[in-house]
Amino acid sequence: MGRKKKTNPNKKIISFLITFLMMASGIYYYGLNYVPQKWYEEQTMMPNQIESYYVNQWCTSDFGRKEAILWDTTRVDCLAKDYAIEFDFAKKWAEAVGQSLYYSKLTGKKPAIALILTSLTDYRYLKRIERLDNDIKVFLIKAY
Repeated sequence: MGRKKKTNPNKKIISFLITFLMMASGIYYYGLNYVPQKWYEEQTMMPNQIESYYVNQWCTSDFGRKEAILWDTTRVDCLAKDYAIEFDFAKKWAEAVGQSLYYSKLTGKKPAIALILTSLTDYRYLKRIERLDNDIKVFLIKAY
């Protein structure tokens, strides 16, 4: 018969602590303790809507022009006095960054994104935008 291998109890404790710390840091990163680098203008809106609902609610006639068609037939979600604003759900953050930069170039206005957050874990996408260290203005729409 084979001999049973004796396990070191310290190894089990260390393994448990490493797992716990990794989980705790994930909760800190994605959870309620996340603090954005900057203060963002926020607006809370009804969850489970399509993108155009948020554009219509946020981009009122006194603020800007909705669905402004540019000379190359692209459409800016909201063309405000100072900003060309792209609305998108947080998961599509990279697409929103590219579109806002493009619309900014075509209009001569500053780039902006209205990021639609549908859960607390969506803040990870905001952190990705922050890591770009650019001049894109970010507006947050809390839809959760």
